[in-house]
Amino acid sequence: MITPPIHELTDRARDVFRIVVESYLDSGAPVGSRTISRISALNLSPASIRNVMQDLEELGLLAAPHTSAGRMPTESGLRLFVDGMMQASEPSAEERAAIESRAGLGGPVEDAIAGTTAALSGLSACAGLVLVPKAETVLRQFGFVPLSQDRALAVLVGEDGSVENRVVELPGGVDPMSLQRAANYMSATLAGLTLAEARVRIERELRTQQAALDAAAADLVERGLAVWSEDSGRRPVLIVRGQARLLDTGAAEDLDRVRQLLDELEGKEEIARLLDSAREGEAARIFIGSENKLFALSGSSVIAKPVRALDGRVVGVVGVIGPTRLNYARVVPMVDFTAATLARLLA
Repeated sequence: MITPPIHELTDRARDVFRIVVESYLDSGAPVGSRTISRISALNLSPASIRNVMQDLEELGLLAAPHTSAGRMPTESGLRLFVDGMMQASEPSAEERAAIESRAGLGGPVEDAIAGTTAALSGLSACAGLVLVPKAETVLRQFGFVPLSQDRALAVLVGEDGSVENRVVELPGGVDPMSLQRAANYMSATLAGLTLAEARVRIERELRTQQAALDAAAADLVERGLAVWSEDSGRRPVLIVRGQARLLDTGAAEDLDRVRQLLDELEGKEEIARLLDSAREGEAARIFIGSENKLFALSGSSVIAKPVRALDGRVVGVVGVIGPTRLNYARVVPMVDFTAATLARLLA
């Protein structure tokens, strides 16, 4: 069914539709005609309101979860409301201060990003998400630990004390001494460099034969750097904060949906791809329920906004995920403000 444009609805239909959506987003419960007649100034009888709601249901904008229940917006109805009727409200001074204070705590940038995301989660009552490029590791030490005849564990120690491991396929004929020579050479030559800088130096020294290495050790050096550089380049950092907030007061009635959503949040690679799709454009993108296949089962919504540096470069994406019953008018501007705050932090 094709959703009609908002301007094709009558004034009466628009008024009833708006009240149903706003009441549903506020309470999470279907809205009946008597409720609308009590809370609105439409001067319509419950019978007239029921007729309008029936028309809206036939248009695919409202649905009745049970025969005797009131109406609630469909995903198509929520999309129509968000795109054509929503009146956004700017974050309050207290909300802006809460977000900015977490970004200005000092210390590692990663901690500030995580804190800002946690603040957004708390204020929106959703899970907060942020996707940022992986910070370039400054190298301190390399090592190779033999696992078998054809595999070894490449160990990288960063200047910040971080330790990461990757499995490297070994060429034939590599002995433990070659592993040790390669590790010693890399630690002595590449300490203090980023991975990108290390690759440039290694390529230059191997090309000009300045590296005091035999062929086996030189091959190991190239393999070790390649596995680190390729992995670092294709995996941005996804930070998720506030999953517990998805277990709200209404979750007990919909535990299957919440369990499904929490399972989906475990698939961080897919979440990262979804956020990455919001990099283009200036405004926040809103994914409602089954509009995105990832959340078709849990019926969740995602609001995501690219984080742009002063020169216009996209340096990350920030957003929230929660039930489709989000206060979009409040949360969208909050995501916008968080994106602007992170832009100053990541610039």
